Amino acid sequence: MSPPADPPSPAPMTILRGTPASPGVVIARAVVLDPEEYRISRPTIGREDVAAELAALAAAFEGSIRDMEAERRQIAEKLGSDTAAIFDWHIGILAGDRIRSEVEELIRGKQFSAPHAVQTVMHDYLQRFRNLRDSVFASRDRDVQDVSRRLLRHLLGESQQRLSDLTERVAVVAHDLTPSQTAQLDPQVAVAVATDLGGSTSHTAIIAHSLGIPAVVGLKTVSSTVATGELLVVDGFHGVVVVNPDPPTLERARTDAEAFAVFERGLSSIRELPAETRDHVRVELLANIEFPHEAGMVADRGGDGVGLYRTEFLFIGSGGVSEAEHYEAYRQAGEALGGRVLTIRSIDVGADKYAPSNGELIERNPFLGLRSIRYCLQNLPMFKAQLRAVLRAAAEHNIRLMFPLVTSLMELRQAKMVLGEAVEDLEEAGLPFRRNIPLGIMIETPAAALECEAFAREVDFVSIGTNDLVQYTLAVDRANERVAPLYTASHPAVLKLIHSVIKTASKSGIGCSVCGEMASEPIYTMLLLGMGLRTFSVPAGDIPEIKKLIRSTTIRHAERIARRALRFETDRQVSSYLREETRKIMPEVV
Repeated sequence: MSPPADPPSPAPMTILRGTPASPGVVIARAVVLDPEEYRISRPTIGREDVAAELAALAAAFEGSIRDMEAERRQIAEKLGSDTAAIFDWHIGILAGDRIRSEVEELIRGKQFSAPHAVQTVMHDYLQRFRNLRDSVFASRDRDVQDVSRRLLRHLLGESQQRLSDLTERVAVVAHDLTPSQTAQLDPQVAVAVATDLGGSTSHTAIIAHSLGIPAVVGLKTVSSTVATGELLVVDGFHGVVVVNPDPPTLERARTDAEAFAVFERGLSSIRELPAETRDHVRVELLANIEFPHEAGMVADRGGDGVGLYRTEFLFIGSGGVSEAEHYEAYRQAGEALGGRVLTIRSIDVGADKYAPSNGELIERNPFLGLRSIRYCLQNLPMFKAQLRAVLRAAAEHNIRLMFPLVTSLMELRQAKMVLGEAVEDLEEAGLPFRRNIPLGIMIETPAAALECEAFAREVDFVSIGTNDLVQYTLAVDRANERVAPLYTASHPAVLKLIHSVIKTASKSGIGCSVCGEMASEPIYTMLLLGMGLRTFSVPAGDIPEIKKLIRSTTIRHAERIARRALRFETDRQVSSYLREETRKIMPEVV
């Protein structure tokens, strides 16, 4: 599977923009993977064929588990057990009873063929993930597809185009890559990745980052635009792919690649150093995680703990798990952190997204509907089970609890009452737990930001979720391509709300962090420092970059930047100014 030495004929330069998933700049020729399509010719079977289909299904599950375990060992050998642990969920789904029993029920009850039953059940799980409001979890649909395709491959006997067959230095282009496909990549051969689909926090992005392979995802049309053999510049730092670059573009790419290599070497040298400004002000750098095993990456990246543990995966991945399974996940994460803080956010989904098979209708406008803390307060058994698990894990580890999307004191007090009931449950059961767990809320709406002073009297800390705060303040759905350009954290109204929350938290003597995407974008680092922020919570992979920027400035300089930025009247003025100021200190990130 090798590309031709040269493109068949000269073609015009094309620039494609997507989402940066793994940093670096690479110049290489493309190899375009064919999409893995499965055609099921026989959706139903006769009653006499049921036993044979069940036997085929059992063999497919067993074969798929063997495949995944082998790939897990392969990744563990190359990248370590932390990265390899992303396959634990795949193996758990295949080894567990839930999905298999649902597939078997369709074969027995509706006489579906095994491939059709697998496709039907996995499609249902796929929709649950895609309907999640949190982009991090919505991107996990690739993992569901990975499990589905593996089962279908065993059932239908169709061959897969294997990335391990690559023999020449190439940039891999595809509509999408599953984690299993990415695990086959040899970074000496597959030197870059570009896909139509995907997000910066997908498992594919995590593996590419661990392998040191520059990757750009979410390019929409790269697999149909690029032909095998065409020359590409893949800029995984800025999320750009240039097809058939002209000579000036090639020269800039070579310069950028060398500059970034030097920059990366500098980042690795500061891992053990504190996030401290040049005038000796200590800043706390926390990580955002979704899985227990990711907690182990925090120390490796030089982080101080976890500022946001998104727990939705425990609910969506298997339709809801037991209190014991919640407890075990939180205990594992706490243990991996070795005493560092772990901030657990209670479930943050809605009735239309959790879909616990209870007949609830999909809401017309879920972003303004029954979601987050509102949903929890109407589903108390589920909510209390999670709270009990958090309290139990907090008896052993440095754990804090955080409620999402709180907009009124009434909601907060109701949630605290449920927490009190969870305490009583544990007392009656005689189980060890932490009674006075540090408690916080997410500031995600203008209402919460404006009422921060009242909230500050009842919580130990607040965390500003800028993704939703921007969306609700500007009335912009960033997933809607017609209005997505209007979504910007640089809007003066957003900055004023964030500044107000930081000042109020400081005045009230409670902790304050920013855990949305804004915290991990370098152009906002000095602005947030100048506003008074002393705790950032970012994806673990972004910790070194933000730490280097913090260590390259002073609070006095940051305060000057914040004062000026807050005087601008438009988001464009703010963004241009912040980029220029960041470029002066760290040109590699702008």
